[in-house]
Amino acid sequence: MKKLLLTGIALGAVMAMSGVANAQIKMGVAGPITGPNAAFGAQLKNGVEQAIEDINAKGGILGQKIVLSTGDDVSDPKQGVSVANKFVGDGVKFVVGHFNSGVTNPASDVYQENGMLMVTPSATNPKITEKGMWNVFRTCGRDDQQGAVAAEYISKQLKGKKVAVVHDKTTYGQGLADETKKAMNKAGVKEVLYEGVNTGEKDYSALVSKIKSSGAEIVYWGGLHTEGGLIVRQMRDQGVKAVLMSGDGITSDEFATIGGPGVEGTLMTFPPDPRQRPEAKEIVKKFEAKKFNPEAYTLYSYAAVQIIAAAAEQAKSLDPKKVAEVMHSGKPFKTVIGDIAYDKKGDITRPDYTMYVWKKGADGKITYVENK
Repeated sequence: MKKLLLTGIALGAVMAMSGVANAQIKMGVAGPITGPNAAFGAQLKNGVEQAIEDINAKGGILGQKIVLSTGDDVSDPKQGVSVANKFVGDGVKFVVGHFNSGVTNPASDVYQENGMLMVTPSATNPKITEKGMWNVFRTCGRDDQQGAVAAEYISKQLKGKKVAVVHDKTTYGQGLADETKKAMNKAGVKEVLYEGVNTGEKDYSALVSKIKSSGAEIVYWGGLHTEGGLIVRQMRDQGVKAVLMSGDGITSDEFATIGGPGVEGTLMTFPPDPRQRPEAKEIVKKFEAKKFNPEAYTLYSYAAVQIIAAAAEQAKSLDPKKVAEVMHSGKPFKTVIGDIAYDKKGDITRPDYTMYVWKKGADGKITYVENK
């Protein structure tokens, strides 16, 4: 009887230890895995997967391994909410995503209601952090910061040029266009055309005719690479030589594939290329070995996981609210995109947008390089 009791105690101890060993941290990554913006979804997914692989190889977070759930929101707000609710059901506590501001905004409400912490690597609309929610952070900057850089360039470097402002009517696209327009107007530049178009359209000939009639020499585009590329291609087809300027929504080499040779000379705001940072050198090599170019938001997604892991270690807790408290403390976190610290809203404290130009390299490929 005594021997049987001891065996039971021993078995219970083994089971308890097994429970600890098998404890897992559930993390989600959400974005457009399919659809016209799948290039950006691939950036988010690959960045998160590599970060998890590297962190798990070092023992995980607080001795627990991270397991990943992936959600495809196809850049649709309703689908984004469905993904968020699926993550709730899966027991996910930390989310990296979403990509689009218009999807991130409603999804963030679901995450807050269910005690989940989220870090978006790419959603730049100011409203996302202006809501004052405890659980919302980003590793990127904001459209009011990005718009200010674009407006300064227009008013100083392109002084006297006629500017048309065009957007895709989305939270991100119109938000970015309006922030740029506001800053541009403040600097004394009045647009010759302000126009909204629908995402998913293929024929922009009516828009191009308006641009032509306005005499615009610069077309500021608030939107993503798919529509932006089509607009450039159709401008060139109709003999319009106006230079396109846009924001981070076109940072995919697919923009040049869609837009063709006419994208050369396109101007774009984006932070200094994270692939060139010394902190990213070894990680970039890992992506290259996997034949994946870690452009745009790939390393921003990797950094999001690094920050969650570091904050949890500092908090000595996997409670999202305690992790958020550490993130809101103003302490800097070392990441592949440099040191990141947060203000009380969940915005990074080092906005650093710069200007890029799309040009042809020695290999004949058109891509974006810093406009020095």
